Amino acid sequence: MIIILIAFMLVGFLVQNRLKSKFKKYSEIPLQTGLSGREIALRMLNDNGIHDVEVLSTPGKLTDHYNPQNKTINLSPEVYNGRTVAAAAVAAHECGHALQHAQAYKWLEFRSAMVPAVSFSSRAMSFIFIFMLFGMGLTTMFTFTTVIWVMIILQSIVTAFTLVTLPVEYDASDRALVYLEKSGVAGTLETSQAKDALTWAANTYLVAALASLTQLAYYILLLAASRD
Repeated sequence: MIIILIAFMLVGFLVQNRLKSKFKKYSEIPLQTGLSGREIALRMLNDNGIHDVEVLSTPGKLTDHYNPQNKTINLSPEVYNGRTVAAAAVAAHECGHALQHAQAYKWLEFRSAMVPAVSFSSRAMSFIFIFMLFGMGLTTMFTFTTVIWVMIILQSIVTAFTLVTLPVEYDASDRALVYLEKSGVAGTLETSQAKDALTWAANTYLVAALASLTQLAYYILLLAASRD
């Protein structure tokens, strides 16, 4: 099982590198319409009747995200100002999340509702790891079985979140690609290139979900072994 976990870490690293390579490639291909990521985002929002979402520039690279709490689409400078296939793909994808929010897409609502529990679970598992790493003896206060049960519960919450994230991300990409092609913002070839970039982005979430499932399976096996 440890070998499988290490394998997922390696695969995740390779997928991340491939994603960066793809976005670098498509960041060098100018969009024929010459629209910037910001302009595409504003146009997509307007065309879908959404007028209460703000498009902002946020520092960093690949830091693009939609914030449902304050209804903002946050684009990295490379995407916000970029007039490339990569910028179009990312801007439209983040707009896809804004559309999900406006239309009360159930998986997005479910994921948003899970955020506090996931945040708590992640912090709690970190504390448990630190206690165990420095030999601070959790098992002297609690039985090993109790500690593993707690880890299973916490990891189950994190795993559920990674699984719920998948339909949210895939749906946002589908909405983005449909808009890019039907609106004329991108041509057929450019849409195909945008799809390639977004597919690799989605692969990172898929690997994360599989790795989380494997981690959960590991704790369950530990529990089973402790009862033998």
